[in-house]
Amino acid sequence: MAPIQISGIYGEYGANLSRDAESKDDDVEEDNEKEYIAFPEEAIKYLPAEWQEHIYAIKEEGQTVLASVDENLNNLNRLVHAFPTMASLRYIQHRLVSTKFKATMEWALENDMLTLAFVTTYCRLVDGGLGSGVSRKALPAKLRPVHDRIVDLRNKRYAHNAGHDTISGNLAIGFEGGKFDLGVTFNMGFHVGGALEWEPLVIFLDELMISRLQKQLEKLKEKTGREWSFPSGPPPTWVSSD
Repeated sequence: MAPIQISGIYGEYGANLSRDAESKDDDVEEDNEKEYIAFPEEAIKYLPAEWQEHIYAIKEEGQTVLASVDENLNNLNRLVHAFPTMASLRYIQHRLVSTKFKATMEWALENDMLTLAFVTTYCRLVDGGLGSGVSRKALPAKLRPVHDRIVDLRNKRYAHNAGHDTISGNLAIGFEGGKFDLGVTFNMGFHVGGALEWEPLVIFLDELMISRLQKQLEKLKEKTGREWSFPSGPPPTWVSSD
């Protein structure tokens, strides 16, 4: 049996269509190797009538099942939209903890750049938007103050120049010999490699996303009586809770 994949405006549907294959000694035997062929839905009308009937039956069955879990699929789609942001947050946090301190302005600005990326990505994740957000009450009590400090850092230091207590600048004016001398004092506070409390927060969020995915797949299975799988694999080498 050679599965043929049908692609069209209604999505992709698999249909098992029989195909004979000739052996080297001209004996006819069934070809057990799976082969996927993609072609437009408009091409179905050129197939044999029995093939068309089989394909459209599969299509109708699939549409009926999908329609019954439309709300669940919308929730799953919102969750999937959050995955790239979660991956970015995990990687930025890894980059932060991997940094080695150097007493140079270049290092300070590099660290500040990664911190900027972390806090803005975190706020984008929890806010949700098109993706599935994370409310403050969904966090464990011990992580909520961490959340509050990150949001405050984003709002007052990085998204807006609103007087966060980690950064300040003052203009000094001196007058001597009939002329004014201007000077600037600038103070910038930072965590070397990010705050230590950020790592458990990121790990919790990562596990929360996985848990939400599993729950959605379980709901789909419960409602349809069918297995639903999601692509998975080993985590990147830089993902570690050690």
